[in-house]
Amino acid sequence: MLLNLPDLMINTLITSQTRIKLLKKFFLNSSTKAHLRGLESEFGESSNSIRIELNRFEEAGLLHSLRDGNKKIYQANHNHPLFCDIHNIIMKETGIDRVIEKVIHRIGNLICVYLTGDFARGKDSNVIELILVGNNLDREYLARKVLQAEELVGRKVSYVVFDPGEADKQLTGVKPADLFPLWNCEESAIILNRSGSTGT
Repeated sequence: MLLNLPDLMINTLITSQTRIKLLKKFFLNSSTKAHLRGLESEFGESSNSIRIELNRFEEAGLLHSLRDGNKKIYQANHNHPLFCDIHNIIMKETGIDRVIEKVIHRIGNLICVYLTGDFARGKDSNVIELILVGNNLDREYLARKVLQAEELVGRKVSYVVFDPGEADKQLTGVKPADLFPLWNCEESAIILNRSGSTGT
């Protein structure tokens, strides 16, 4: 049975569950955008409690907003001096950083790793979904490392493997908010740029 042990860390530091959900929503993938009504539906909470936290984050400069018709759209301010620190805390809390440490070593010519699925969209999940791009990857070894990572972080890990040609076709045009680059070797810059998924 998988236990969500990393959740204990952030829940100890921050007692507001709404605040924790918003941090995950906006600070895991800085490309994520959302408005109040969408967050109300996603979180299953009152718009008032969400609005209070959004206002606090915006006043602190952690979020910025823009108008789209009658909607106020929020996004993380990735230029804020605390953005990277908060992002790293969320990566640790979800266990994604430890999964990457487990799977990237000695599996072959790994070029890059993307986060996809709910986490890429800033939604908490029991499953970490990854896309690995590389040549001649040792899939048996990878499967063993993924099992070890699951036990370590208390979440399931789902993954697909593409060679560079497949990745170029499959990932082109995918929105940055749906696909977040987690790791890449120096030679992967072309693929990251061509996929449109740098998150910039």
